[in-house]
Amino acid sequence: MADIVALKLPADPERALSLAYAPPAVRPALSMLWRLDERLGEIVARTETPAVGQMQLTWWHEALRNLSTEPQVDPILVEIARTPGIDRDALLPLIDGWEILLDPLPLPDEALIRFAEARGATLFGVAAKLLGHSNAGEAGRSWALVDLAFHVSDRDTARRALALASYSGGRLPKPLAVLTALAMYDRRRGLDKPRRQGAPLRIARAMLAGLTGR
Repeated sequence: MADIVALKLPADPERALSLAYAPPAVRPALSMLWRLDERLGEIVARTETPAVGQMQLTWWHEALRNLSTEPQVDPILVEIARTPGIDRDALLPLIDGWEILLDPLPLPDEALIRFAEARGATLFGVAAKLLGHSNAGEAGRSWALVDLAFHVSDRDTARRALALASYSGGRLPKPLAVLTALAMYDRRRGLDKPRRQGAPLRIARAMLAGLTGR
């Protein structure tokens, strides 16, 4: 547990919990991925003028693309530059996914599907590669849609995002299994029930997924 405490942890406690089920050597890189995703999400959440948000996300896109040739001062970019095994180009669609959320609400299904692919499949795909797994795209898409459903302000967009989130199951790397299991738990409960992180049943479901990979 000491090595988990020493990590720079993501703000989301359930993503932090998922790190406990990753091999110690992979935890710093996985934590960095979660924190990168959170940073991009913060940009979108704070944006009042879409053009400003697009400019900020474009800056991140260019900074990530030029990581090997230009010095970086942002701590997350410095970590990415120093982390072996990270395919930086593979992370670029993650930024494109967040940019979709700058469009006016409600978002059409086609935009939701593109968002799920660009954010969720990208994030889980890079994480799965770090964890020695070939593919986790379906799980990533479902996780991203459920996560969006519980954070977007437009109720219609939230309902359709939840309806589009469908995961057929299968074994996953344990950290990704934890997040996917919790997302499917939230999907089954629906939007009308509170999403209480830390609730006993949620923790029990997360622990089961962390032990079994399902």
